[in-house]
Amino acid sequence: MSDILAQMAALAADSPLQRVVNPWAALGLDEPVKSIQLYLKRDDLLHPQVSGNKWRKLKYNLLAARAQGHDTLLTFGGAYSNHLYATAAAGLAFGFRTVGIVRGDELASQPRNPTLSFCESCGMRLQFVSRAAYRDKDKPACLAELVSQFGRCYILPEGGANELAQQGVAELIPEIQAQLGRAPDFVVCPVGTGSTWAGLVAAAPPQTSVLGIGVLMGAAQLPTIQAAVKARPTAATTAVLDYALGGYAKTTPPLLDFILAFENHTGVPLDPVYTAKMLYALSDLTRRGHFPDNAIVVAIHTGGLQGRNDRIMKGR
Repeated sequence: MSDILAQMAALAADSPLQRVVNPWAALGLDEPVKSIQLYLKRDDLLHPQVSGNKWRKLKYNLLAARAQGHDTLLTFGGAYSNHLYATAAAGLAFGFRTVGIVRGDELASQPRNPTLSFCESCGMRLQFVSRAAYRDKDKPACLAELVSQFGRCYILPEGGANELAQQGVAELIPEIQAQLGRAPDFVVCPVGTGSTWAGLVAAAPPQTSVLGIGVLMGAAQLPTIQAAVKARPTAATTAVLDYALGGYAKTTPPLLDFILAFENHTGVPLDPVYTAKMLYALSDLTRRGHFPDNAIVVAIHTGGLQGRNDRIMKGR
C-alpha cells in the first residue's frame, strides 16, 4: 500500500488555485449586476492524462484494488469517455491491466477515435457492446458474466461514480481552504454522474454553498444527487441548476463563442462538455445577480481536455 501511495504523491500533487481577474470583462457580455471574486481550482493540471476529477475519483479505488489483490480494472464508458481514458492511463501508470466496456457495438468495425486509440495504446482491452446490453451493465447477471469472461477484476462503475470516488473528491475542500486561507462562499462544479458534487457537499463547511451545474437534462434528479440531499438537507448546499445547453456532450454557438473568448482572456483551456458549461453558467448567474456582491467563488476545472480536439470546434 505504501508503495502506491508514494507513487501517487510523486505523480500528482495538490492542484493550483488561480484567481481570474475581471473574468467576464473580455467576453462581450453585459456588465454584471454584482461582481464576484472568481478562482479556478486547476485540477486539469493534476496529471497529464489522469487529470481533473477523474484523478480524484480513481485515487481511493486504485488503493482499494491494490489492497484487495486485484491486478485488473474493468470499467464502462462511451466512445469519448474521459473516464475510460483516465482509467487506461492510471492502469498503465500503476501496473493494472484494464478492460473497457464501450457503448456501441457498431464502433468495433470503425477506425478508432483519439480517445479509444489512446486507451488501446495504454494496453486497455476494449469490448464494444450494443446500447441495449450497455443499459444492463450494472445488473448482477451482467457483472457476473463479465467476471466469467475476463476473470477476477476490480469493477469501476461508469464515470467512476462510487463512495470511494466521493472520498477522493472531498479532499478538494481542505485544499481550497488552505490555499485561500479561509472557506469560500461558493464552490461550483459541473454535474455529470453527480459524484463530484456529492463529495464536495459532504466535505463543505456550513458557510460554503456547493453549486452544481447540470450538463445533462434532469441532473438534479440523479440518484447520487438525491442521496446527498437527504444526507445534508440544507438549502445552501443542495443547488443543482440545469445548463445542459442542447444536451449532454452537445454544444451551441453561444457556448463555442464563450469558450473562445474565455480562453483568449485567461489562457485557460476548457473542455466543451463540463467545465465550459459550468463557467458559461457562472457568467450568466453573475449577470443575473445570483451571487452576493464580492462573493468568493471557487470553480472546479474538472479536466476532460482529451476530448477537446475531437469535438469543440466542429462547425467552426
